[in-house]
Amino acid sequence: MKWALIFGASGDIGSKVAEDLADAGWSLYLHYYQNREKIDEISQKLTKKHPKQDFITLQYDMTDADNISKICDSIFGKLNAVVFSEGTTYYGLFSELSPNNLDMMITMQLRTPLRIVQSLQDKLAESEFGRIVFVGSVYGGAGSAMEVGYSTVKGALSAFSRAYAKEVASLGITVNVIAPGAVDTQMNKIFSESEKADIDAEIPIGRFASPDEISYWVLVLLSEKAGYLTGQTLYATGGWLK
Repeated sequence: MKWALIFGASGDIGSKVAEDLADAGWSLYLHYYQNREKIDEISQKLTKKHPKQDFITLQYDMTDADNISKICDSIFGKLNAVVFSEGTTYYGLFSELSPNNLDMMITMQLRTPLRIVQSLQDKLAESEFGRIVFVGSVYGGAGSAMEVGYSTVKGALSAFSRAYAKEVASLGITVNVIAPGAVDTQMNKIFSESEKADIDAEIPIGRFASPDEISYWVLVLLSEKAGYLTGQTLYATGGWLK
């Protein structure tokens, strides 16, 4: 049985990734920070549907990059894949972005994930195959005014994956980024209906993606047949921007 650790499993994309992987026969570690009620609901639903698989919830604050042993030491036995789908953004001019909010984005979405990768590399190398997938953003490639900090963090994930993939390829570990465009998630509820309609008009496919249209590509990258694809950023954008 294959095991995956999903960070941000209580979010819209992370919870769909969990559902898809469970349906494909995976056992899962489900990370959350504050949304205990949602993660318990997900875990119970998956356990009922897949009683022969295991679903373990793990609580951790991803803005804490100094105590990752609290979560990494909770991973026992085999680990085949790690998916990072946690994230947040602040909308506004970069000149007005507070140092605390910038540091928080960098720590949550870059510093802590990279330290976790360091800690779990040996365990992934020991598995039948190792997979690391980051959920990035089209803004990491195209850049976005009013979300400069977020664009910077997501671009750094792509740069890291290109470089780190070369170090661990001989260990059987692949490292890739799925970079969505506009997705219908809670994070994008900041847009009014008129603003959302304006974005829809810019997207060649004409609409926001649903979370399952992003989780699909995560599932593809975690398959055994995807072992020759590494160091890449795959843009699932409906033809928008990148």
